[in-house]
Amino acid sequence: MVTFVDRVTLHLRAGKGGNGCVSVRREKFKPLAGPDGGNGGHGGDIVLVADPQVTTLLSYHHSPHRSGGNGGFGMGDNRSGAAGESIELPVPLGTVVKDPSGEVLVDLIEPGMRYVVAPGGLGGLGNASLASPKRKAPGFALLGTPGWEGDVVLELKTVADVALVGFPSAGKS
Repeated sequence: MVTFVDRVTLHLRAGKGGNGCVSVRREKFKPLAGPDGGNGGHGGDIVLVADPQVTTLLSYHHSPHRSGGNGGFGMGDNRSGAAGESIELPVPLGTVVKDPSGEVLVDLIEPGMRYVVAPGGLGGLGNASLASPKRKAPGFALLGTPGWEGDVVLELKTVADVALVGFPSAGKS
């Protein structure tokens, strides 16, 4: 038996950005050839996609927790970390996305319409990106930022297929 669910609260956590790397380039006859620490990867987003094949929010009612992938750490030799895996959540057409206070964020009414509901964190900068003319070899890197974390309410607008017309107290029930 299929149950119809038209309102659900999702608990979302986007991916954290990866930390930057502190590294110094090494060559045979140059003991300190300069910084070469790479940047961290960006955290994964959580994206809502309007899908005409989906008819109910039942799958989110049973498991409302969703998380995006974390970004990879930067590495030496100017190698950036991998971006975190973004996840796409298919929702039915006519889904209204609200914040917990009830303010409408977006109304997904067209097929394929996408909305980034939880953006991932930014990756931290490595020491190669932080080098400047005054600071040629910084001995530090920046940390990645955390991704968005919070709750959103998904509400499905339904349209009735049948309407009863008649005089008051005429037995329309």
